[in-house]
Amino acid sequence: MIKLIEHLKNGGVVVYQTETAYAIGCDATNQKAVDLVFIMKKRLKKYTLPLIAESLDMIKKFCQMSDAEEHLAKKYWPGALTMVLKVASNQLAKGIVAKDETVAVRVSGNKMARELSRRLGQPIVSTSANLHGNGECYSLSEVRKHFGCHSDPALDAVEESLVMLDGGVLEKRKPSTIVKIVNGKIKILRQGEIKI
Repeated sequence: MIKLIEHLKNGGVVVYQTETAYAIGCDATNQKAVDLVFIMKKRLKKYTLPLIAESLDMIKKFCQMSDAEEHLAKKYWPGALTMVLKVASNQLAKGIVAKDETVAVRVSGNKMARELSRRLGQPIVSTSANLHGNGECYSLSEVRKHFGCHSDPALDAVEESLVMLDGGVLEKRKPSTIVKIVNGKIKILRQGEIKI
C-alpha cells in the first residue's frame, strides 16, 4: 500500500479492486495520470471517468450535495451506488467532470479501494465496470492476460506506469447502480448491483 500511494502521488496508474470488478485508477487531481487512464481504457475523451472516494466527507470537499443526495449516500455508502453530483471544486482533472459540471462518484464497498483513496487524500479514478470495455476482470490473472495480450504500442508505453493491487479473486457481480437526483426525484441512469 505504501508503494502504491507513492506511485499514485508520482502520477502513476494502478489496477485495483472495487466491489464490482477490477478498475484502472489514478489520482483524480493529476491531469497526466488521468490522460494515461484514457489511453489504457481506450476511452474517447467525450466520456467521463467515475471516481471512488474514501468517505462522504471527502466527497463533500469536491462536490455539492443536497439533503436528498446526502440522505441517499448515507443509506447506500459504502457500496455499489454511484451518484452524479454537481462539482464544487476545480481541483479535479479534465476528463472527469462532465460538460454540465457534474461528476460520477461513490464511496466503495471495497476496503482496499477506500484505503487507497484515504491514504492518497484524494478521490481516485475508477474506470466504469471493466478495464477495457470488453467484459469485466475478476482476478489478477484476467487483468494480466488483458494487459499482456494486446497489440497496441500505446499500451506498451504506459505499462511501465502500471502497478497492480491484488486482494484475491472477486465474486462476479453487476456493476454499480448509477443515479442522479433531478427535481428531488431519483433518476436511475444504470441499474446495477444496488436496487433502489
